Order: sequence, then C-alpha cells, then structure tokens
Amino acid sequence: MKRLAILLISVAVLSQAAFAQGAYKIEKDIPYHSDAGDYAADRCFLDFYYPTDAKDFPTVVWFHGGGLTGGNKSIPDGLKDSGLGIIAVNYRLLPKATVQECIDDAAAAVAWAFREVASRGGSTERIFVAGHSAGGYLTDMVVLDKQWLAKYGIDADRIAGAFPYSAQKITHYNVRKEMGLGPLQPLLDPTAPLYHVRKLPMPMLVLSGDRELEMNGRYEEQAYFWRMMKLNGNEEVFLYEFDGYDHGSMPLPAHSVVKRYIRAICSGGPLPTR
Repeated sequence: MKRLAILLISVAVLSQAAFAQGAYKIEKDIPYHSDAGDYAADRCFLDFYYPTDAKDFPTVVWFHGGGLTGGNKSIPDGLKDSGLGIIAVNYRLLPKATVQECIDDAAAAVAWAFREVASRGGSTERIFVAGHSAGGYLTDMVVLDKQWLAKYGIDADRIAGAFPYSAQKITHYNVRKEMGLGPLQPLLDPTAPLYHVRKLPMPMLVLSGDRELEMNGRYEEQAYFWRMMKLNGNEEVFLYEFDGYDHGSMPLPAHSVVKRYIRAICSGGPLPTR
C-alpha cells in the first residue's frame, strides 16, 4: 500500500527542540461554565499552566480522553516546560450529559481562553486546540462546526491550529451505543466531525496510532477525514501515523510533532513536511 501522503514518525527521529525554558505557574480548578446547570457547576473546571516570564506565549487548550464517559483534566507531560501555556479542561460526561453538552463545554473552555490568556501574558492570536481520543473529537467539533464557538461570540477561524489526537471522525462510538448501535456499526450525523468538513484558515494535524494497533479502524477513519479535508481545499492538513504506537501510547511521539508545528506557526516560518 502506498503511503506517500502519510508522514510516518518515530520517537528516534522526532526533533526535541522546544521553546525557551523558564518559570511556570499553575492555576487550578478555575470555573469556566458554572451557569449551565448543577452538573456543569460540579464538573466544568480547568487548570491553566503557563510561563511567568514570557510575553505573548502560545496556549494549547487540552481536552482529556475517556470515551466521553470518563477521564479528568491533566497537563500532558510532553507539552510541559516548552514555553507553552496549557489549559487542561474537565467537561461534562455521558450518560449524565448529552454529547451536545460535552461539545458546548469544550466551546465554553476555548472561549474562556480567548477572554483570559492575555491577562496572564498569553496571546489571543496564538490559541491552539488539542486533545486525545474523546478530547480529539471535541477538538474537531469546536473547530469544524462554527456554531459552538459562535454561541460565545468567538469565530472558530481565530484558532491558530488544531491537533486532534486519535479522534473519532464519525459519530462517537458512545453516542452510537446510546442509540443501540455497536462499535463496528458506522454512523454519520451532525455530531460527527466528518459531517462538518470545511476549508479551514488554520493548520490541522490528524494524528493516529499505528493502523494495525489502533482501535476499531480509527486510522482509516482519520485517513478518510484527511482526504476529505484535502479535497475541500485544505493544503495545511497533515496526516501522521505513528508506527508501533497504539491508541493509548500514540500521544508520546505526537506531542513532539505538535510542538514543532506550534513553533513554526508562531514564527511564521514554513510548516514541517516530515
């Protein structure tokens, strides 16, 4: 099978260059969506980790994985100490919440970033969105379906870059489960990122584990999504497959790739091609 359009990366060849080192601060358990009901008041908190001696630093809004039914916010070790601000977000979960409420929380957290990062030294021109698995799904939805951020007065096209890690591109499997469908029964509806494929003004990385190790055809979903994005005129959408890494371990090499792209985007230089 030809892989000319796929960028295959191993940890051994990843660039370890990073932004300037310095002192960091973390603010924990900041409420961002307390006016959305009791469950949101209990669940919708974020942590903000950021450099204290940098001006106009880039910020990554990070959504955790867990199938939309579990998981908790945490700052990824692979993104720390790199000159980045990182906002780790808790959001409401199925089945206590609906998938629409999960996406709404993600949008509210991104909107919080646009309102608040400047007061800590960050730049609103350098806000990136990322997440692993369910968090990658939420990344896709807030970037592709502009209605979610528009609710908070934010144009999704202001996002500087999107990095969904091993994200579901069809209707999420736990949403399908609620409909009585099994994990191998595909569905495409308005809650699917593929439903909202469009031309983006920002770069996007489509990040996957090894196709033979990923869960339930996840790589093939992402490859099809990548192709549809390319056919919609997106020249700066890149598909990475990390050989030898499964769904759970693929963030390890992916973090290094993401940092390289953020550095290139912020410098205005050419984007990496490998």
